[in-house]
Amino acid sequence: MAALIVTRNVRIAKQSANGILGVLYPRTSYYSTDAPRPLKTTNLGAMKRGTGGRSSFNGIVATVFGCSGFVGRYVCNKLGKSGTQMILPYRGDESDVMRLKVCGDLGQVLFHFYDLRDEKAIRTACKYSNVVINLVGREYETKNFKFKDVHIDGARRIARICREMGVERLIHVSALNVDPEPEGHIISGGSKFLRSKRLGEQAVFEEFPKATVIRPADIYGSEDRFLRYYAHVWRRQLRGTPLWFSGERTVKQPVYVSDVAQGIVNSVKDPDTVGKIYQAVGPKRYKLSELVDWFNRLMRKDEKWWGYLRYDMRFDPTFIFKTKLTEWICPNQPIGNLHMERLELECVTDEVLEKVPTLEDLGVQLTDMEDQVPWELRPYRASLYYDADLNEFETPAPPKTAPRDEQRLYA
Repeated sequence: MAALIVTRNVRIAKQSANGILGVLYPRTSYYSTDAPRPLKTTNLGAMKRGTGGRSSFNGIVATVFGCSGFVGRYVCNKLGKSGTQMILPYRGDESDVMRLKVCGDLGQVLFHFYDLRDEKAIRTACKYSNVVINLVGREYETKNFKFKDVHIDGARRIARICREMGVERLIHVSALNVDPEPEGHIISGGSKFLRSKRLGEQAVFEEFPKATVIRPADIYGSEDRFLRYYAHVWRRQLRGTPLWFSGERTVKQPVYVSDVAQGIVNSVKDPDTVGKIYQAVGPKRYKLSELVDWFNRLMRKDEKWWGYLRYDMRFDPTFIFKTKLTEWICPNQPIGNLHMERLELECVTDEVLEKVPTLEDLGVQLTDMEDQVPWELRPYRASLYYDADLNEFETPAPPKTAPRDEQRLYA
């Protein structure tokens, strides 16, 4: 009897201690730090295990189409950090995706060769996945793939197969400013890229109504096609940079690539994002003229010492001719990413719809351009190997945000 009383007192003491410790030190999950997922199957191989990190499994098996692209590398890294098993379809040479092998632990990252027009290969890639992320896209057309083939037919095909294979979540990356009838600036009829992206969204929702669509603005980061586009010598005319109306009529809201990738990963974990559209934009809006001037100040190519000049593109027909000549000479890989479609997109002002949620609604803390761009443009400085004395060069002034009347959100 005494032993029972002692055992009971010990049990009560432990419960009291656990209650006190629970208040002082709230218990965290012993599994991956991902949001809880409902149990869909009794298969032990599909259940999350581990204490979090790359050596764990959080219960998500994700197929990432477009994994070898600019955004894809960041998405795969963030998925691997949280213990996601990844199936990475690729085309071309396997060395293009070889670097992604280290995104996850041994056996967590699997590769699969596919073609966007091969339904059998797409089915195989999605067969064991509960999440599919579609990052496939092109900024210019080639002889093998037109915008319709990639943004509309390809997106519809992936969405339809995901529905047929029982995939739980589909994340589709589109573009900001999508419009079925875009306004033309340089190209008659407007941007085919924006038109095809809008039709692609409609195709995805028709085939997979529970899809989540991400609309990113211009994305900057390491090996991007925004900062390096303006830093490339082929984008300039001698030491001048031609812009539509000198860049004074265009307002941009660029976003950091890591923020976009984090928003995609957060949307995978959040069940409330089903069937919604999110705008991936940066925290501030700038005139394009102010951004390009700032880029050149960071690269030490300012007007005083280097001879930098910004002028109106409309009065320089030779630049348009050079762009068309570039497309004709190298249609599959334009020099410096300079092509007519890129110039047209450059003229479009970023319109942020007031009623459409943004990355901040996904819990992403946005990165300011002033904190990241100086490091990104450092390799493009003039006289890069010049050993400057301390304080020999002044710190470039940051760009001014767009005036208040241009800061508005478009309804």
